[in-house]
Amino acid sequence: MITKELIKDVTISILRRAETTLPDDVKAALVRAYEREEQEIAKVQLEAMLENVKLAEELQRPLCQDTGLPLFYVKLGSGNVNVNLRDIESGIREGVKEATKSIPLRSNVVDPITRDEGEGANIGDRMPYINYSIDSDVDGLEILVFPKGGGSENVSAFTMLTPKPETEALKAIRTFILEVVVKAAGKPCPPTIIGVGIGGSADIAMKLAKVAVLRPVGVRNTEERIARLEEELLEAVNNTGIGPMGLGGKTTALDVHIETASTHITSLPVAVNFQCWAARQAVAKIHEDGRVEYV
Repeated sequence: MITKELIKDVTISILRRAETTLPDDVKAALVRAYEREEQEIAKVQLEAMLENVKLAEELQRPLCQDTGLPLFYVKLGSGNVNVNLRDIESGIREGVKEATKSIPLRSNVVDPITRDEGEGANIGDRMPYINYSIDSDVDGLEILVFPKGGGSENVSAFTMLTPKPETEALKAIRTFILEVVVKAAGKPCPPTIIGVGIGGSADIAMKLAKVAVLRPVGVRNTEERIARLEEELLEAVNNTGIGPMGLGGKTTALDVHIETASTHITSLPVAVNFQCWAARQAVAKIHEDGRVEYV
């Protein structure tokens, strides 16, 4: 049986893991960036990041003072999952509230107009935000936490391009993305992971961009032509010379990931979402019998 209390405990655990431990793919990418860097200032920045990662793991302290906006992705198995949606939402909500005090986390959630913290403890209107999906490969319930920092989120961008023949459309997409990267410069705390959403509607494109950010570094889109575009964009972004923390260098992005969806005949929506070098996320699988597996 999957209970509200179990979901609360799992939420606290994955938040602690996400805030204090970088995924192995991100750590390996930072090491590769350090090893190939030639500029002294850039090497110092990357070295500081790697030392920060080491200390955060050892001391079990957050990687960054901006502990992020509490975003969750919940996958429900297609079988007979014995769990109430209200229990999921209240369990996550209570888990975030307790984790804010126990880890501790900075209380980042405020009213968008008054800037009032309200309840505090990262609890507010529609926060924590939960994205739901059905996945036939999931046995029970899977919860991914994605603490999203404000610096990288604030340089997100969206545009509606004019539909054109493929070659022209790809050129327009590349141009827009590179313009966004250059304008963002050091604000998103590079080296970043850049997520791009192409197609769907305006809201779908940005959701796709966020999902793209969550893909492991080095894993390409399964569609060959999109995978090629990812590689071309990664090379172009790193050729800007923006570098770690915007101070110059060979690595502006650890990777570029693209997700696509079919769209309206008159539309070509493109969204860009950045994740800073502290690309935090953690996943737990709660099996139908209550067993918990941390991924």
